Amino acid sequence: MMFSRAEAPVVRTRLLSELTKTIGTALADDRLERDSSLRPAPTQTDERHLARMTAASEIAKRRSTSDDAVASTVFTESEEHGIIDEAIARVLGLGRLETLLDDDEISDIHVRGCARVWVKLRDGTRRECDSVVDSDEELVDLIRHAATRLGKTERRFDPANPELNLQLPDGSRLFAAMEISMRPTLIIRRHRFEFSSLKELCSRDMMTTDVRSFLAAAVRARRNIVIAGGTGSGKTTLLRALINEIPRNERLVTIEDAYELGLDRFEHLHPDYDALQARPPNIEGRGEITMADLTKMALRMDPDRVMVGEVRGAEAFPMLMAMSQGNNGSMCTMHADSARSVFPKLVAYVSMASMGIPAETVNLLLASSVHFVVHIEVTDGSRCISSIREVVDADGPTIISNEVFNSAHTSTAFAALRAPTIALLREHGFVDPERDTWSS
Repeated sequence: MMFSRAEAPVVRTRLLSELTKTIGTALADDRLERDSSLRPAPTQTDERHLARMTAASEIAKRRSTSDDAVASTVFTESEEHGIIDEAIARVLGLGRLETLLDDDEISDIHVRGCARVWVKLRDGTRRECDSVVDSDEELVDLIRHAATRLGKTERRFDPANPELNLQLPDGSRLFAAMEISMRPTLIIRRHRFEFSSLKELCSRDMMTTDVRSFLAAAVRARRNIVIAGGTGSGKTTLLRALINEIPRNERLVTIEDAYELGLDRFEHLHPDYDALQARPPNIEGRGEITMADLTKMALRMDPDRVMVGEVRGAEAFPMLMAMSQGNNGSMCTMHADSARSVFPKLVAYVSMASMGIPAETVNLLLASSVHFVVHIEVTDGSRCISSIREVVDADGPTIISNEVFNSAHTSTAFAALRAPTIALLREHGFVDPERDTWSS
C-alpha cells in the first residue's frame, strides 16, 4: 500500500508518536540493564546515540514492510532525519522548543499554552514564532518531562505543585506555572556565559573604560558591591564579570535560587569554590532550604567572599552580617529601579527575617557593610551602567551616599569619590580620570 504526499502530515504525526514511544522504551530498558549489571548510568551522549540508532532501525524495519506508511515515496531522507531529530528532542530534550534553544540570537522564550510563541532577541527586539505544542495538555506534559529529566534533581509539576523553577543543561533558566495561570505557561531565560570579563562588557558598551578601571579596582580592593537593575538588565552578567576579577587563590561560595553564575564554566579562574542552590520543599512539605539558610551555611564554609545571586528576602540580613564581619569583597544582585532605592529595599528585606531590629539599626549595619551600589539600565535594547553610588554613613532612617558616577554626566565621573577611597582604589590599579590619563 502506497501513501501519497497529501497524506504525509498524518503519517508523520503517527510515526513521530510511535518513534517517541520506541525510543523511550529503549532508553528505559538500557538503564535497567545498566543497573542490574552495576554499570555506570548513561551519559547524555550515550543516550542520544542509542536514541538515534533505535529510531533509524525502527524506520528501516517499517520501510521494509510494504503496507506500512513509511515508504520512500512519502518521506525523503532529509524528512526522515527531521522526524528522528524531533522524536529524540521529545524524549531527551524539549521537543520543538529545541529549535529556539539552538538559536544563539534568542535570549528569552515565552510560551503560553499552544498559542504562538514570543521570543526576545539579544538586541532587545521581539519576534512571534510558531507554536511549539499542539495543545495546552501537551505543554504540561513537556514541562513535566523537563521536571523529571532535565534538572539537577527531579521536580514535580502538577496541581499540588503548580510552579517549577530549574536550570536546563545548557545553563538556561526555566520557569513554568499551571493552575494558578489562565493557561499553562513556560518562560526560558538564556545566559551567555561567554561574556565573562569587564573587558568584554566594555567592548559591548555596557560601561566606559573609566568605569571598567574603577570596578576592577573595587573588586581587588575587596569592596562590597550591590548590583541593581530591572529584569533582564544584565545584573548576573556583570556579577559574573566582577567575580572573574577576583584573584585565583581566593575561596568563593555562591548562593543562588537557580544556578546562573556558572563558576563551573570558569574553574580555571576559581578552582576553590562551592556553589549552593536553594531547594523547595518535597511533596510532604519538608526539606526546604531557603536562600537565608544557605547564606548562614556559607559562613561556615570558610569563604573569602560570598556571592548571592539575587537578594529578595530574609537572606539580606545574614548577607549584610557576612559583609560586616570580615568577608569583604562580597557581592550580590537585586531588583531596583535606581541605585538610591536599593537602601530602603534592603531594610525591608532585613525586616522579613523577623529579627525585630529597628530600621535605624539596620541602616547602621547597611552603612558598615555595603561600599558601592552599581545600577544598570536598559535603553533602546542596550544595557549600560547608569549610576554608581558610594555609601558614606547612616543618619537615623537615612543612608548617606554620594553618586560617584552617572552616565549622563561622564565629564565629572568619580569627582565625588572621597579621598580615602581614591587612595585605596589607586593602590589596586584604578586610574583616576581627574588626575591621570587613561590608557587601556
